[in-house]
Amino acid sequence: MATTHPYDTTPADGRGPTPTGHVDHVPRQATARTAAVLRIGFGLTFLWAFLDKLLALGFSTGRDETGVVDRLGDAAWIHGGSPTEGFLAFGADGPFEGFYHRIAGAPWADALFMLGLLGIGVALTLGIATRLACGAGALLYVLMWTVVLPPENHPVLDEHLLGAATLVLLALLAAGDTWGLGARLARTDLVRRVPALR
Repeated sequence: MATTHPYDTTPADGRGPTPTGHVDHVPRQATARTAAVLRIGFGLTFLWAFLDKLLALGFSTGRDETGVVDRLGDAAWIHGGSPTEGFLAFGADGPFEGFYHRIAGAPWADALFMLGLLGIGVALTLGIATRLACGAGALLYVLMWTVVLPPENHPVLDEHLLGAATLVLLALLAAGDTWGLGARLARTDLVRRVPALR
């Protein structure tokens, strides 16, 4: 008699309930494609945040409190604007408020934040170094969660923590392998030597 893993969701005979009692099973291909869509979506979100802060496109950067877009782009990072100052100086609240106020607008904080957005965005979009990008993205989300505590709509949870958890899951699913360059790069000597680059 064949034994099955307790988490195996493949039906024993291809029909009906699985050995674990699940009526439906999700094909691995569907799981991989769904993870790839999420990975690309997160990547494009990070890239868009980078571009908006770099150029002050008027979405979250370059729009004043009345909603008017600054057509001169003075808030753009390329024109000397700070991608961290507004949020950290005026939005921070909670136990880490003092820390975030001190680093708001610091050139090193701006550079690290922008490099993080760009690196994470490119890596996730292309499916390269997915583990590293997902780890960095999860860390960035957790740090952003700590800026405003407690969150506005829940005592603990908000979209930053859910984003961090999703990125961890994408790393575990090797989401860069489907519709990305992850599987191809996994065969290189460098990635074999340094699995964190997978």
